[in-house]
Amino acid sequence: MIILRTIPELRTFVHDWQGQGLRIGLVPTMGYLHAGHLSLIDHVRPRCDRLIVSIFVNPTQFAPGEDLDRYPRNIERDEQAVAAHGTDAIFYPDAPEMYPEGFRTFTIVEGLGDVLCGRTRPTHFRGVTTVVSKLFNLTRCQVAAFGQKDYQQSLIIRRMAADLNYDVDVLVCSTVREEDGLAMSSRNSYLSPEERERAVCLYRALTKGQKLFSLGERSAAKIRQEMKRTIQATPGVSIDYLEAVDAYNLQPLEKIDRPAVLAGAVYVGATRLIDNVIIEP
Repeated sequence: MIILRTIPELRTFVHDWQGQGLRIGLVPTMGYLHAGHLSLIDHVRPRCDRLIVSIFVNPTQFAPGEDLDRYPRNIERDEQAVAAHGTDAIFYPDAPEMYPEGFRTFTIVEGLGDVLCGRTRPTHFRGVTTVVSKLFNLTRCQVAAFGQKDYQQSLIIRRMAADLNYDVDVLVCSTVREEDGLAMSSRNSYLSPEERERAVCLYRALTKGQKLFSLGERSAAKIRQEMKRTIQATPGVSIDYLEAVDAYNLQPLEKIDRPAVLAGAVYVGATRLIDNVIIEP
């Protein structure tokens, strides 16, 4: 497995692989990998000839005061994990490599990034789409994978890839969960043992909403209210948002009569966690 730290190094290998007619796959990550990331690698591996995993804690998707400096990092552990899953190369740049002095160009998908997480993190998705567009360009990948846990992000990236004519098959892979249902996340490492027990309330709230729908409830307001009650019954947890939205445009629904997403973000202590479930009439 090759570790590439600069753009020229990456391009050398990409051009060689392209010259051989090899299909390139990409799994973009911010590192501190868990089973969810590894499942993305496992989805892409059989669909390509060469697989690149990028590990880059992207500063442009963090707002001032967020956890950029303390975001968990363990490159040695990450290297061992991806090597065991058949990765050919890790692209591990630093911030000046990706954003050199004078950088001022950003990729923005309008509309989809203004709701849900975008309401409280207004510059977040601008950073996500910019770094992903750069990675698509640099790796010349033909297939890339993202997780359903970040549903809004995956929808935005699919829209970006379509609008900008990237020849990339964007896979969205199922959320990988702990035994109690908590969605795997690098930020789970911030949680104390007590907070970890409380954190599962978000998944319980979402699955409660999902069950209400399966029993015939179609009022988004009633489903939101029941989800809210589940969260509010858990001490030490506060709600950022709980929504029932259209699965394709993320607009709030009054009646769930089309494919929809129940999505939520909560603060467990100081740690912000997100999750979602998809429902279809």
